[in-house]
Amino acid sequence: MLTFDHIGILAKDLDAAAAEFGGFVGAGEATARFDDPVLTVSVRFLRDRSGVVYELIAPLGDASVVSGALRKNANIINQLAYRTPSLAEDAARLKAKGFMSLGAPRPARAFGGASVQFLMSPMGFIVELIEARDHVHRFVPFDAGP
Repeated sequence: MLTFDHIGILAKDLDAAAAEFGGFVGAGEATARFDDPVLTVSVRFLRDRSGVVYELIAPLGDASVVSGALRKNANIINQLAYRTPSLAEDAARLKAKGFMSLGAPRPARAFGGASVQFLMSPMGFIVELIEARDHVHRFVPFDAGP
């Protein structure tokens, strides 16, 4: 019962990435910035005119979990994220299919404190599960600039 939420993309600088990527995809809306010390990232969501949601993810401090990937320029398209009514149930189902946990569930500020968990798929991509089935991002008009 997973519901697609967003595609996560790593960025060195959140504001610069919002302007560049937002202009590239034709973002019409964006959320506020969320600085999350628990997850050690700063994030902002953009929605393009076709309705696809992207999460731009930048390090929050030198010890951020995304710093290594950015230094290596690896996993820049970082994850596919899905909302679920039961993180434990869906994580167990995915683990039974060969997905590997990348850590314990943790609260995410961008989802009102709802738990998120990251898993590595057998194909080598990351899936984020968000235990917030009915979460709605609060978008406002976005202008990527010239």
